[in-house]
Amino acid sequence: MLKDLFKKNKYGTVKSVNVEAEEKPNIPSGMWLKCDKCGSIIYKEDLKANLYVCNSCNNHLRLKARTRINFLVDQGSFKEMGEDIKTTNPISFDGYEEKLQKSREKTDSSEAVITGVGKIVAIAVMDSYFMMGSMGTVVGERITSLIECATERKLPLIIFTTSGGARMQEGIFSLMQMAKISAAIGKHDDAGLLYITVLTNPTTGGVTASFAMEGDIILSEPGTLVGFAGRRVIENTIRETLPDDFQKAEFLLEKGFVDAIVHRKDIRKMLYKLLLMHGVSNND
Repeated sequence: MLKDLFKKNKYGTVKSVNVEAEEKPNIPSGMWLKCDKCGSIIYKEDLKANLYVCNSCNNHLRLKARTRINFLVDQGSFKEMGEDIKTTNPISFDGYEEKLQKSREKTDSSEAVITGVGKIVAIAVMDSYFMMGSMGTVVGERITSLIECATERKLPLIIFTTSGGARMQEGIFSLMQMAKISAAIGKHDDAGLLYITVLTNPTTGGVTASFAMEGDIILSEPGTLVGFAGRRVIENTIRETLPDDFQKAEFLLEKGFVDAIVHRKDIRKMLYKLLLMHGVSNND
């Protein structure tokens, strides 16, 4: 009959499964990090054991200043200086105080550089996690005070640089730090003392145009971006396409602007060797 053509067929029933009830793997958050160069997912403890260098592509990930200091010096041997020098808002830039506070909470540092004295050397380590390592008045004052201390105590000086340039929130006051730090380095040099810079990624802007490139010996971590103006600004100015490796440490080494590229795991040994070669020792 006609109604049989529209008759519904009965099929077997499928029991529904509660997927949410199934047991899922419990993976704690914060245990893995992604390499910003090759995209590899790396177990955080393995990365820490390898000094935050990617095992897959040798990418040297950025370090917080305190982490680098802990890798570099013997425990308890570093005496911090300048932490009492606090940042103000000299040109009343809107929102500056809030941005500073966020960086303090993120880095456990009060500014974009940590300075102090070890057993045989004065050390400054800049922090790209604090407002991209930008150089303001307090960064300049801390570094200058350290250099003056090193000159007075006849200590060699090591500065680990990383920066996005002068801090726009402080206007011309930030640019003045270039000359102030360079003048202090000049007096340190006149005293016949050794100054070593270690360029880390990225080192750009006014820091590059001043004390980062004034070292007696200039070292760099592999793959570090080093330059004053940005790549696009230069290309638009000279109307030319720049090489792919332009402003990389390897390019600068080839052109004679950098003395050596040193893997992070070897930097402590290299610095100690250089200090010994220049007559500095633990017995001083």
